[in-house]
Amino acid sequence: MSRNEGRVNPSQDEALEQEEPTPMSYPTRPPSSDDSSGFNWTNPTYFVDLPSKGKFYPPSHPLHDKEQVEIKYMTAKEEDYLTSQPLLRKGIAIDRVLESVLIDKSIDLDGLLLGDKNAIMVGTRITGYGEEYNVNVTCPKCKGDSDYTFNLEEIENWDFESKLEELGCEFTPKNTVMVKLPLTEVDVEIRLLNGHDDKKLTDQANKKNKKNLDSSTLTDQLRAFIVSVNGIDSPFAIANFVSQMPARDSKFLRNLYVDIAPNIDLTQEFECPRCGHEADMEVPLGVNFFWPE
Repeated sequence: MSRNEGRVNPSQDEALEQEEPTPMSYPTRPPSSDDSSGFNWTNPTYFVDLPSKGKFYPPSHPLHDKEQVEIKYMTAKEEDYLTSQPLLRKGIAIDRVLESVLIDKSIDLDGLLLGDKNAIMVGTRITGYGEEYNVNVTCPKCKGDSDYTFNLEEIENWDFESKLEELGCEFTPKNTVMVKLPLTEVDVEIRLLNGHDDKKLTDQANKKNKKNLDSSTLTDQLRAFIVSVNGIDSPFAIANFVSQMPARDSKFLRNLYVDIAPNIDLTQEFECPRCGHEADMEVPLGVNFFWPE
């Protein structure tokens, strides 16, 4: 997940009682020249390991080929965003927090891949409240509810490069991926979608829903991430190909996209404190993720 020296943790009313970070453990920003307040605290910074390693961003992107991104420690200022009713109603409170902690302000949050954004979110949570995340979970065996503590520092990034090799995909100099479809044997070039793409697809779906038009979610997604078909990058040609693509190839392509998209692995070992059952469980990112109790 996020790391260079770190990962994530939980808790709400204790939020202001977090341990003071060890200055030697994390690189820090230079102190401000404006010390008129008499408060000479230098806020540490934290390096988040990007699941994508910067491999899917174009050369013009600030994270192109960058394996890490630097963020500042979360402060009371960011907590204000999390309690802002206007931001909460708009569903952008967490986005505002992430924008605030990014050191490089040239980074467009919506221009990030989902996995990288998730990693930054977990890293931000770690800097704010620590790596321990206490949350109420239900045991899959005894169905009993109990509080359980996950260690956010143990969240790892998916190994997308091994998956690309396993699936026989070719990574191109354009930061795209080439793959041959199993049935038609067509060579398809695909890219990974970012936040802007996701919002556009959501807007398209909402507009069709309001007009009571038939849903085309699957084909809209395919058209969005397919860059070329047998070397032809015409939008018309791509749309025509997608509309005629055999279901077998369509399913293969959608599954492949999920498999190679870099992200964080939220799976951790769980042992039920009630019945002792052990199993893998996905860390639940609930409403108290940024407001630990």
